Amino acid sequence: MAGDDLEALDPAELERRVADVRERMRPVERELSALRAERDVLLTEIRRRERHAHRLSRADVKTAMKEGRFPSIAELVAAVEAGSLDEYVYHLKTGGEVVLGFPGARSQTVSLTDGVQVAQAKDFAEAFRLYSAGWELGSPGRPGVRVHFPGTRQERLAASDEVFARPKPA
Repeated sequence: MAGDDLEALDPAELERRVADVRERMRPVERELSALRAERDVLLTEIRRRERHAHRLSRADVKTAMKEGRFPSIAELVAAVEAGSLDEYVYHLKTGGEVVLGFPGARSQTVSLTDGVQVAQAKDFAEAFRLYSAGWELGSPGRPGVRVHFPGTRQERLAASDEVFARPKPA
């Protein structure tokens, strides 16, 4: 058909050929529609399983936090003298995962204040040094830990006893 000179065909012949091609396409389109429906059912099942696994994981984290297996960020800052903030995965008391500091920052940080000044600690050594000197988590007049949800710009200030840390899996 590519070699045909379509300009030489009369309009009725062109319409007949278009109708013929459409007729041959109908079974293929029905089959393609059936395949898409089958694919969508399978993708829905995959998403359902992912949501279920995520829900179970979150429930396990909440249970571990209630049992005291994971320290709060306040307990961690008071006890850990060295190490990276990235050695832990942080969760709100609801079980949702969060990242410390500001959205878009290159590394996690915690803010500490002496009531007037604010310092951003980039690791546990700096946080421990400031905490030992009497500084508290937060900023003047706003105690807590700034967190944001991974992959988003949504941030909030959470109470330091409501953010829990679990060691990152090896």
